[in-house]
Amino acid sequence: MTSNTYDFQGRTVLVTGGGTGIGRAIAEAFLANGANVVVSGRRREKLDEVLAGHPADRTLAVEADVADDASAAAMVRAAVERFGSLDVVVNNAAAYTNGAFDELALEDWQAIRATNIDGFVHVARHALPELERSGGNLVVVGSVSGMRGDWSQAAYNATKAAIMNFVQSLALDYGPRGVRINAVAPALTITDLTRAVEEDDEALAAATNRIALGRPGRPDDIAPAVLFLASPDAAYITGAWLAVDGGTSASTGQAH
Repeated sequence: MTSNTYDFQGRTVLVTGGGTGIGRAIAEAFLANGANVVVSGRRREKLDEVLAGHPADRTLAVEADVADDASAAAMVRAAVERFGSLDVVVNNAAAYTNGAFDELALEDWQAIRATNIDGFVHVARHALPELERSGGNLVVVGSVSGMRGDWSQAAYNATKAAIMNFVQSLALDYGPRGVRINAVAPALTITDLTRAVEEDDEALAAATNRIALGRPGRPDDIAPAVLFLASPDAAYITGAWLAVDGGTSASTGQAH
């Protein structure tokens, strides 16, 4: 759990994909720092687990699928109706696929694009007007995979690269409007989806070979960076990608 480092009291934060993994850690960190927190996702029981034990007057769970524009619009509307404004949006919801490109089914590409790219567009379209009204900011959870290529991850990496350019381009468009837009770029982070890597010694050794700090990330490693970018301490930062990757992106790619 991230310690109380920033004062987000009276601020409303929306975290998409907030029911598990990195999204859950981010939502809990904002709650620990006094924010009103709205978590969204497709599984209501997971959202309720995140908010359990926190004051009901500072929390809201919204079932939503960001791949659907109407669902994303309703999510943003619910947050504003509940708390009156929206100050920070964390675009964390994402899908993952891997495998050889020549074996990639068209429906699999369409599904990952729908969540990772279209989902970002849907959230941004509806959230940015609210952030412009509040002078707020948008933080995207991207990936170092959006910076370079990986074997057998062409579809996933392409979607993350698209989001990287959205962050930079929209930062230019919305900076004059008083809205900051930034991203964090994790590398391998242990969540429910990647737990098998941690439990396989050979796979873990291969995965950590290029990580300078010698271990995979944890969701609690990522959350503080998101809080920083959302905070007044980052008031002069926009269009930036902050690698939170244990030094992965510092490598040329050669094994040591």
